[in-house]
Amino acid sequence: MFVAAGLTILVTMALALIRALLGPTVYDRILAVNMFGTKTVLLIAVFGFLTGRPDFLDIALAYTLINFIAIIAVLKFFEYGDLSRAGRSRAKRVRR
Repeated sequence: MFVAAGLTILVTMALALIRALLGPTVYDRILAVNMFGTKTVLLIAVFGFLTGRPDFLDIALAYTLINFIAIIAVLKFFEYGDLSRAGRSRAKRVRR
């Protein structure tokens, strides 16, 4: 059963990779990369369960945190064009 789950996760990762390459907008591509990262975490967890090594769950949790922070950083870069800028909204920038 877990082998079937692993294969299904691999198929969805391939579909997410296709969406990341062909996405019409940058936000679709970022969403696809985020989904690919999430599926990677699931695959690591399933692989750890299949091999009987529960310490793989720690690796999966660390990868989850890295994936989350990286996606937030990329979104902030595309929104503001700079990572060092404070998070001001566009409406405040337009009025000034």
